[in-house]
Amino acid sequence: MPGSWASETTGQPCVTEVASLCGEWLFRTDPGNRGTKNNWYGVNVPGEGWRTVTVPHTWQVEAPLVDYRGIAWYWRPFDLPARDAPVSWRECAVRVEFEAVFHSATVWVNGHPAGEHPRKGYTSFILDITKLLQWGRTNTIAVRVDNAFNQHMVPRGRSSDWANDGGIFRPVQLLVTPQAFVERVDVDAVPDLGSGEGKLTITAYIRNTSAESWSGKASFRIADEEESLTALTGSADKSLSVKPQAVEKLTLQATLPKAKLWHFDHPHLYRLEFSIVGERDVHRFTTIFGVRKLEIREGAFHLNGERVRLMGVERMAGSNPEFGMAEPTEWITHDHADMKHLNCVFTRVHWPQDKRVLDYCDRHGILMQTEVPTWGPETFDGMSAQPDADILENGLEQLREMIARDFNHPSVVVWGLCNEIGGQNPPAYQFAKRMLEEAKRLDPGRLCSYASNSLSSTPQHDVAGLMDFIEANEYYGTWAPGTAADAARYLDEIHAAFPGKPVVVSEYGYCACTPDRPEGDEQRIEILRSHDIAIRSKDFVGGAIFFCYNDYRTHVGDRGAGSLQQRVHGVVDVYGAHKPSFELLRRESSPIESLTVEHQRNRFQVLIRVRHDLPMYTLRGYKLRGLFFGEGNIPVERQEVDLPDAAPGSETKLELRFTQSDAPIHVQMEVLRPTSFSAYTLDWKP
Repeated sequence: MPGSWASETTGQPCVTEVASLCGEWLFRTDPGNRGTKNNWYGVNVPGEGWRTVTVPHTWQVEAPLVDYRGIAWYWRPFDLPARDAPVSWRECAVRVEFEAVFHSATVWVNGHPAGEHPRKGYTSFILDITKLLQWGRTNTIAVRVDNAFNQHMVPRGRSSDWANDGGIFRPVQLLVTPQAFVERVDVDAVPDLGSGEGKLTITAYIRNTSAESWSGKASFRIADEEESLTALTGSADKSLSVKPQAVEKLTLQATLPKAKLWHFDHPHLYRLEFSIVGERDVHRFTTIFGVRKLEIREGAFHLNGERVRLMGVERMAGSNPEFGMAEPTEWITHDHADMKHLNCVFTRVHWPQDKRVLDYCDRHGILMQTEVPTWGPETFDGMSAQPDADILENGLEQLREMIARDFNHPSVVVWGLCNEIGGQNPPAYQFAKRMLEEAKRLDPGRLCSYASNSLSSTPQHDVAGLMDFIEANEYYGTWAPGTAADAARYLDEIHAAFPGKPVVVSEYGYCACTPDRPEGDEQRIEILRSHDIAIRSKDFVGGAIFFCYNDYRTHVGDRGAGSLQQRVHGVVDVYGAHKPSFELLRRESSPIESLTVEHQRNRFQVLIRVRHDLPMYTLRGYKLRGLFFGEGNIPVERQEVDLPDAAPGSETKLELRFTQSDAPIHVQMEVLRPTSFSAYTLDWKP
């Protein structure tokens, strides 16, 4: 149980103590819906038919249960600290956090109802279980899960095109705090580009779970995450009072001097520690944030004041059939490191992601559009002028929970509201409009959009026009007949309808998803190459996201069987093996247009040309590295030289000089980002 720090005066934890509930649980399916009647949530070890699984877990990758969608149960015991432990949980608030259960969860502790989280499969939820705990004995927790296709939630029914994996598929933990504690802190951190300062709005939510009023003081400390040096401290001017069983919101304004800005090439992070001190309770809440601003000026994206045009690739989580949606940290890291190697600096996802994904993007530099999982025009089948109330409310609930959890992630720069909903259909239009209003109410500073595939005719009537920028899915030559020339015309028509807004090609690519489209990767390569030319030629295009990184598991897949049912759409397969198109996507997404080399024996003059179109951004802190391979093709010497700041369209000549007396067999040259990921590779041979 990490983080067991106690207050000297109360004996309670002054930081949130986290006790993992991952690991072994008992599990069984319940196709007859008998579990509640038969007391499977009770304190006694369940009877026959149960087996041990490891949570995080999804049953959808197990051969007998691949197609099972319905009710299943999880049950496990857990122990509380002994009475003489350094921290007494008896005086604390104890909560259980589920980072995600797909899609409906009902929870019991010691046989008593603890709460539920219905029809929201990708957002976290926390339940207070303090009053349900029993001291001096082993406690139990049971979870009833339902992943049956449901018409009263988003994604609605079978409409979505990804794996609807049931289970407790993300981590679970107990959170132990004083009875009055900091529940959440939102940090809105934007740069003042003139002064170099960071303007901070810090909003803390303090909850009092006790039966008495709480009063005390609040303060904060901000430190540079890398150097651990204090950058700023502050406190509230007045004492804070919180009534019993209530939550109070406290907002503080602060100015961070000489702020280091967060950028995909320079992902500088700060750590905020927010503390409350009362007569009985001391609690400190920690969160990570970055100072950055992605905005639209003069019809173009500007990141921290610089005009940028962005490229990337989308990843479909849950696609490795070994793990499904219950992905281990190692696989999340594997895939996102691969995306960084693909020069991905901008991505979107179809549903709220595991927080480990966002942590990776924060620390390694990937701009993210995270999205409410409203997918497909079927979402609004049978509706009149307005969306059905249950669908709208479910979408709003998922939006609120997504924003509450992900607000502080600097990598998250866009709230995605829906995907391919038929944005000229009245109920779909009204749904997206209401989602936009709510997103702006909760977070006015972030950009919002939705990925449209309904802009090919009368685009001015599409709800896309209400968004901060226009997102268009473009599949000429695959899902739609046509060529790259049709894609260029399509983009021009969108720009004519919305001349003041940048356009992002939110999806493009090739899917071998019908009998007339065989997979051989050659067509994907041709689509990528030809469509990139068309997209680059449009200066109003602010970004392009290739779909997709991986072939992906989905219940509507047209290739494979069992846990390998999939759509073949990626530059890697479901196990992560690279296809030939991988290297082309890497080259196409690089900010480096070309490297050309002149040499005299072991001195190399390298000319680096930076792209002037897409992607487009200034290179700061990059390096050129050369690896000299001698006799026997053995690497024997490495040299590096700094690349001066290089603006889009610039050319820079650098020299690499090796000390070897013999000529090289070949020299591997790489342009390295400040994050150490390779942006461009050239294998030079004499």
